[in-house]
Amino acid sequence: MRHAPVWLQTGQMPNTAPPARYDLPWKAALSHAFRPFLDFYFPDTSARIDWRQRPRFRDKELARFGFGAPAGIMVADKLAEVCLRDSDGQRVLIHIEIQAQRDARLARRMHDYHERIREAYGLPVISLALLADERPQWRPSSFHEQLDSTATEFSFGVAKLLDYATDIQALEASHNPFGWITLVHLRTQQTHHDPEKCYAAKLHLTKLVYQHRWSGKRIITLLNVINWMMTLPEVHNRRYLKAISRWEKEHEMRLYNQVEQTFIDNGMRKGFKKGIEQGLEQGLEQGLEQGLEQGLEQGLEQGRKEGAAALLERQLTQRFGPLPPTARKKLAKASRAQVEAWSDALVMAQSLKQILG
Repeated sequence: MRHAPVWLQTGQMPNTAPPARYDLPWKAALSHAFRPFLDFYFPDTSARIDWRQRPRFRDKELARFGFGAPAGIMVADKLAEVCLRDSDGQRVLIHIEIQAQRDARLARRMHDYHERIREAYGLPVISLALLADERPQWRPSSFHEQLDSTATEFSFGVAKLLDYATDIQALEASHNPFGWITLVHLRTQQTHHDPEKCYAAKLHLTKLVYQHRWSGKRIITLLNVINWMMTLPEVHNRRYLKAISRWEKEHEMRLYNQVEQTFIDNGMRKGFKKGIEQGLEQGLEQGLEQGLEQGLEQGLEQGRKEGAAALLERQLTQRFGPLPPTARKKLAKASRAQVEAWSDALVMAQSLKQILG
């Protein structure tokens, strides 16, 4: 009889986690709560904006300016057109960069973006950078260039994420969602190489979401943020989901990411049964072993796919209203990769058609 892998015999899966993601969660958070972002990190700028007029986001237009950093350096950027208070309705553009790693070219890039955006739109530009790296002393805020008698001087607004780590209690108590997101980012940096610590931090921060009594839409956005950033090895993730399920029952709360867990459990049972039936043709012992392997592999894959589709359907319904039958059929038939691509597109989409076609 062929022996099953050690992790199958022991019931423990490999203790490895996918790399943390910072780009998508920050983009989702900025799109969802632009004003709270400025209120939290750049309050002086926020106070100058007339928030009675809705910002116009022009993120996609940034790509055509032709600037960028190596993969993993430039996390997220945002371009928004707003109206200033006490200025006869003057409109300005706010350019925001979130920098997850030290990059010696950041100041130059901020200057180049500023000049190109101002030239393209003919509007004043406010340039802001949130430094979310792990180096306390790295604080670029200006660009200087001189050639003979010609000099260029440019400065931009800066906030440093590490500065907020000195008062964790204030972050936990803040009703601004970016207090919580700051904690998630900091804890991800601190614990990502230690699955046990990452599990404990993620569990604590997930529970914390519900203490603020945020809206359902905000809760979904924040749960997506923490799941994208604080990735766990499979064994720790299942433990996390079970712990959240117990906490949910104790506090009579419903967590949206439990949808996925339900489908994973159902998928594992279906996959296990299918594997047993197929394997019995080759002998009982081999059939049992094959059923275990196929049950885990097929069940986890099916569970993730069905859970992701169910969660996306909920988000689409909340965003665009009840889905037509054709849209639900598309979700049911889609592959897991397609569902994930649609989920990524949801952040910037303005209509259901832009996502599902």
